[in-house]
Amino acid sequence: MSPSRRATRPLAAILAVAAVTALAACVPADDGTSDRPSGSRTTTPAAVADLPDLRGMELQAAQDRAQKLGFHRLDSHDSAGRGREQIWDRDWKVCFQSPAPGRRPTGTTVDLGTVKLAETCPRNDATAPPTAGSTMPDLTGTSLNLARRALPSMTSITAQDASGEKRYILLESNWQVCSQTPAPGAALHGQPVSFKAVKFGERCP
Repeated sequence: MSPSRRATRPLAAILAVAAVTALAACVPADDGTSDRPSGSRTTTPAAVADLPDLRGMELQAAQDRAQKLGFHRLDSHDSAGRGREQIWDRDWKVCFQSPAPGRRPTGTTVDLGTVKLAETCPRNDATAPPTAGSTMPDLTGTSLNLARRALPSMTSITAQDASGEKRYILLESNWQVCSQTPAPGAALHGQPVSFKAVKFGERCP
């Protein structure tokens, strides 16, 4: 047999294997879905669980119970309307919850309205003050820190003790607005804003 014929046979074998491999790649694998209608999609139903009534519980205990039942999207806020952060959860108790107890998807965000353990739950869950637009909102009765958040970030703000005792205002969440300048409804065009305030629990003069 001539050398040229010996060289041709291995080459033909290689080409045949390559052809078979290419053909196999074009045939889709049977994954058990070949009988599904075209365009169909399998969806996994959302997990649901019974969200309990968490009111009256210490915030940390309420969060632990909700998480144990599969609710991991948890939020909390100050129901007294002072804008305080719940830094140490064991110092706070739950007064309100949203959504209400019931059968819920476990992906639901559960928001807990809280006050300090020694405080009494308010009649209503406080909401944040309105954000200032082109006019000055009414911020009387609001904590100084929330009043500051309601105004444009570049606003020059001063706050004074309304009692006349000239106390320093160190923690603004402990002080409530008694009066404000400009007055509610006045046009805002970048002018300075001033507040007079007393501590929560004190009477405005």
